[in-house]
Amino acid sequence: MSNHQALIQKLHGIAKKAERQSVNIEEGLSALNHFGFSFISFLLALPFMQPFPVGPISVLGGVTFAAFGWQILKGYTAPHLPQKINEIVLSADNWRRITNAAIKIIQWTEKFTRPRLALLIRGSLGIRIEAFILILSGILMAVPFGILPLNNFFPGLAIVFCALGQLHKDGFFILIAFFWILFTILYFAAFFIGLYLLGLEGIHNFSHWLHQLVS
Repeated sequence: MSNHQALIQKLHGIAKKAERQSVNIEEGLSALNHFGFSFISFLLALPFMQPFPVGPISVLGGVTFAAFGWQILKGYTAPHLPQKINEIVLSADNWRRITNAAIKIIQWTEKFTRPRLALLIRGSLGIRIEAFILILSGILMAVPFGILPLNNFFPGLAIVFCALGQLHKDGFFILIAFFWILFTILYFAAFFIGLYLLGLEGIHNFSHWLHQLVS
């Protein structure tokens, strides 16, 4: 059985359990085991996939992704969210909607993923790589650039590709995630350099204007 088929079975199991008894978010994520990190990271990254900054929410989201990465490094078997969130009980209908949507996404992404470059996915090295991507992407997302377009979009892409790579055990997607991290760093650096150059130009123009005014 492939990894994504095992995940689909776990998602079906959560929905069926919710029909018999109350299931809170902590129990649902625990049932997914390590899949929970990729699953929830993918879902939480989607709202940031837009061209415009989302304000303080990006800081909260970035800290959350970085925390997931830290939890992976510390050996957590499933994501640990704040207790108030963990205790939220979703209805059977809500669990069914969430799991059905997740299964459709998994089956759709299966069309262009396949197990490859296992070194980047499996074992202790794969765990450290996943954690590093989440931590660095989270930090980049948390940088408060309120005026910079796509400042959340590019780190979000890194998280999405990392999550898909883990879900489908596709190391090539991990390489794509690294590319988007590097691209984000270069994008932010270009922004800072542009601000610096514009600042120097502004100082020069102001000095020239002041010199003309007093002469």
